[in-house]
Amino acid sequence: MNRHGRRYRMHSLDPMGYDAETTDPLYKHIPYYLTYQPETKLSFGIFYDNMSQSVFDMGNEMDNYHGLYRYFQAIDGDLDYYIVLGPEMKQVVERISWLTGQTIFAPKWSLGYSGSTMSYTDAPDAQVQLHKFLALCEEHDIICDSFQLSSGYTSIEDKRYVFHWNKEKFPNPEQLFKKFHDQGVRLCANIKPCLLTDHPKYKELADANMFIQNPAGTEEERAQFWDETGAYLDFTNEKTIKWWKEQVTEQLLNRHIDSTWNDNNEFEIWTRDAKCHGFGTIVDFEKLRAIQPLLMMKASYEAQKEYAPNIRPYLISRSGCPGMQRYVQTWSGDNYTEWKALKYNIKMGLGLSLSGIYNIGHDVGGFAGPAPEPELFVRWVQNGIFHPRFTIHSWNSDQTVNVPWMYPEVAEDIKNLIKFRYQLTPYLYNALYEAHAYYRPVIRPVFYEFSGDERTFEPSDDFMLGDAMLVASVVEKGATTRQVYLPAFVDGWYDYHEENWYEGGQTITVPAPFDKPPLLIKAGSMIPTNDDQVTFAVRKESRGIKLFPHAMEGQSEYTLFEDDGVSIIGDTTFTKIHLKMTTTATQIDVHVTKTGAYQLPYEQIHFYAPRNETRKLLINGKELESQENCFSFAVSECEADA
Repeated sequence: MNRHGRRYRMHSLDPMGYDAETTDPLYKHIPYYLTYQPETKLSFGIFYDNMSQSVFDMGNEMDNYHGLYRYFQAIDGDLDYYIVLGPEMKQVVERISWLTGQTIFAPKWSLGYSGSTMSYTDAPDAQVQLHKFLALCEEHDIICDSFQLSSGYTSIEDKRYVFHWNKEKFPNPEQLFKKFHDQGVRLCANIKPCLLTDHPKYKELADANMFIQNPAGTEEERAQFWDETGAYLDFTNEKTIKWWKEQVTEQLLNRHIDSTWNDNNEFEIWTRDAKCHGFGTIVDFEKLRAIQPLLMMKASYEAQKEYAPNIRPYLISRSGCPGMQRYVQTWSGDNYTEWKALKYNIKMGLGLSLSGIYNIGHDVGGFAGPAPEPELFVRWVQNGIFHPRFTIHSWNSDQTVNVPWMYPEVAEDIKNLIKFRYQLTPYLYNALYEAHAYYRPVIRPVFYEFSGDERTFEPSDDFMLGDAMLVASVVEKGATTRQVYLPAFVDGWYDYHEENWYEGGQTITVPAPFDKPPLLIKAGSMIPTNDDQVTFAVRKESRGIKLFPHAMEGQSEYTLFEDDGVSIIGDTTFTKIHLKMTTTATQIDVHVTKTGAYQLPYEQIHFYAPRNETRKLLINGKELESQENCFSFAVSECEADA
């Protein structure tokens, strides 16, 4: 994650199958960097509010008189920048997120496993293939909350025509959508901002000047798109925005599509002097290059918001710039299937988090290239379940499809890992709420939480999920164990699975079987879980709190946000449960209070102490009877918050 000595270019491109370690530029335009000075422990950020192509040199160049130096260079626009002083790294990141926009609070179902592959919608019998996917999810008991309709549903002879439904592939889409919804699976439809020249609506939009124009401003600027020629919509034109919102509503939302997947929106126009409408004042496209995808996703967001004003929108976008977090969830794009991609996608996600973009993930298993081998597939799933976005998506060059049951020898492990994700969903959902309400990253570099420990700045593949979970992904072929450095200056760490306690400030070796990803928990933490035996067919909520108390003495707090998972937040739509744990040498005392009018979907909370914990456990001052270190507590006994 140390960018020193490198040069980076800000220019949104579509580098399918990129090298996750070296390829630059990529999909997003985020002209910002974060500096940490070890000698002073000082952190600061610099954000350049310039959306044209630019270059950051981070000490790649040197001069005899001045040594290594850094520079920023933009080919257009203003030199307009913000310096954000911490002094702590957390403060810089949270202020950058505040400055560029509050993270959208997506519905809870957006955290579930999302099925996806281009192969299904590209198939001539696409509707049949999607029915098979549902049936196989049920057969293998793979819990699935959504499916992403790749752009094949819009195809005519393998070309993509946005908002056009291929009725040969989908002879009865309404019947398909009903089947998915009846089984609790939402649908996200792929949409693209470029119309090919033979698109049925192309001439109508060209005559209305709704595309980005050529330098003379006399006709639309044409560009290569999906191996053909097309023109990009100009989202600085109110007419374009109106048309786009109408199409999203009529072609998708009215058909009961639940979400928009804003894709291929890098706006790859290479004519520098192309023109934008500029909301009434003609502007060079280059000045607004990175703003176009932001305005596209904003238009999609507004369409969804207007269609269902009481429901929280969920959207996805591949490209974007600072502020995209206000509207969408994103991912690291069309990665390549190899071990190195798994390793460096982790760093990409952490880089996005440090840039204020928190709701992120990766194409689990790899998008481009051959199918992942079984071991790599399992390790990718182990990593993916700890990200806000968890999608298995592929377009394999060998015509295979990445799905949870693709390898019988590891299918049971994959199923159990997905169920483990659902067990941890309350913790993930709470982290997403905190990202929205308090500008806190969901995933974070270890040094973000423990910058006082210089060893956390050493190269590592570990990361934090929230402030309690240390995730140690396996990124090396053949590994059966994992070495993990446990940061110092805390009261130790627990292995989540084995519940053993370890002192901080040391490197330990933990087992790394396929069904139990290495996961360490900071002592003093309280982890909310869904205790129900969730299956593909049955989704229920019960609540557990796994306690990881201080080894000797200590005090910690945690506030759990609960709601129905979809409604706009209002005064009566949520409840907060506040937990305060006080630990001594002889007892663990947990004080539980709650506030809010939302009726919880469970009547009891089950508290779990580590298996080898012998101290007395009290909940609101009462010692509860234990069944295998599980203590049941009635929600009705919660005290009201003062």
